[in-house]
Amino acid sequence: MKKGITRHIPNTITCCNLISGCIAVVCALYGELHLALLWIVIGAVFDFFDGMSARLLHVSSPIGKELDSLADVITFGLAPSMMLFHELYCAEYPFALVAVKPLVRYLPFVAFTMAAFSALRLAKFNLDERQTTSFVGLPTPANALFWGSLLLGLNRQMESCEWAGLLLIAGVFVSNWLLVAEIPMFALKFKHWGWHGNEVKYVFLLSCIPLLILFKILALAIIIAWYVALSVYVNLTKK
Repeated sequence: MKKGITRHIPNTITCCNLISGCIAVVCALYGELHLALLWIVIGAVFDFFDGMSARLLHVSSPIGKELDSLADVITFGLAPSMMLFHELYCAEYPFALVAVKPLVRYLPFVAFTMAAFSALRLAKFNLDERQTTSFVGLPTPANALFWGSLLLGLNRQMESCEWAGLLLIAGVFVSNWLLVAEIPMFALKFKHWGWHGNEVKYVFLLSCIPLLILFKILALAIIIAWYVALSVYVNLTKK
């Protein structure tokens, strides 16, 4: 009986991740971007603990892996896309585009390409055996946190910039590419706690502290951008 209950714990935590993502989508739909980001963060916490609990309880299963990806598509794919859609819908555009009303009306839907690329990245991750100790391409939780932090941290600046909409759309395309790009990125997984072999991880974690203090909510976006840049640098120096 105890074993039967135990094997359902990781999937229950994964479902909590999925529900958090659904709530984030609804919050974004109503323009409550602060709450949307909060629920994405809560979903990320559940996402961290579902895999950990499965390993600790020795109850990993194929269905758990698939369920995890389905939950991640909602929390880290659809939810940030909905936040972007809301921001693009309210964003300013150059006068030449505003004059073409049908075009401006449909531009916000570009945000949902990120949900599609997030799904592609998760499907690829499930099949890619190289991603056991590191990542290839930008992880979906990192991408979601980047956009949530950026949209909230630069909200006032975007409201006064007529190019904000186009800059966000350009950012979506870069983000889509990073999700599926063949760029190795380090994971914060420690086989031991010594400095040797963990230099990059410790440098990254230590550098995050002043960024969080100085930039507050925007810090998450800066930290994710720093993570990508550092991963690219490490990859180039190894080559």
